[in-house]
Amino acid sequence: MLSWSVILVRLALASLFGALIGLERERKDWVAGLRTHMLVSVGSCLFMIVSAFGFADILGTEHVELDPSRVAAQVVSGIGFIGAGTILFLKRGAVRGLTTAAGLWTVAAIGMATGGGLHFAAGATTIIALIILWILQPIEFVYSKKFKHRTLRVVTTLDADTTELIKSIFNQFNLKIYNFSLNRVEDEFVYQLQIDYNHVENLDEIVNELKSNPSIKEIDWT
Repeated sequence: MLSWSVILVRLALASLFGALIGLERERKDWVAGLRTHMLVSVGSCLFMIVSAFGFADILGTEHVELDPSRVAAQVVSGIGFIGAGTILFLKRGAVRGLTTAAGLWTVAAIGMATGGGLHFAAGATTIIALIILWILQPIEFVYSKKFKHRTLRVVTTLDADTTELIKSIFNQFNLKIYNFSLNRVEDEFVYQLQIDYNHVENLDEIVNELKSNPSIKEIDWT
């Protein structure tokens, strides 16, 4: 059985490791911030301690068999419910919060490692997670910007002058189009244009220009 001092140290370390990752999420104003990450880490740590040492008093009792990993194993699946709550579906094709959900999953693993006495593994994972979340983000943005596309979706009435609409989008803003589709859905036309990410700064101007067309019913982009 663990002494109270060892338990306290493990819980405190789990809280610290969770706080470090939580601060990184907090500065971006995500729903899962400092306190959420600390609670997940501390809770996972306690589950691990309970799983490994909480039933020591009945070990060896006749007809009693225990699997010390059973309680801890439920943390891995249970944390998914919390992670799912941080994922936001903002608009068609736009999902945010996956990184925060993955961060909570990692924090739970860090708390479990701390509760199991694997302090070096927990500390090393915390540092690696911070590098992934903080340092690698600018590199990812610069690299992925070259390959990202934005989709502009325009819904018009059936009597819209489609030729003029296409000309205004293609020519006026000199867009680099990667994909274009036109579909009829009931009583309206739906245009979808996949454009170069580098034209993203012009999207507001494009949307404002298209809004002036009375035949356009809806405009959005992802």
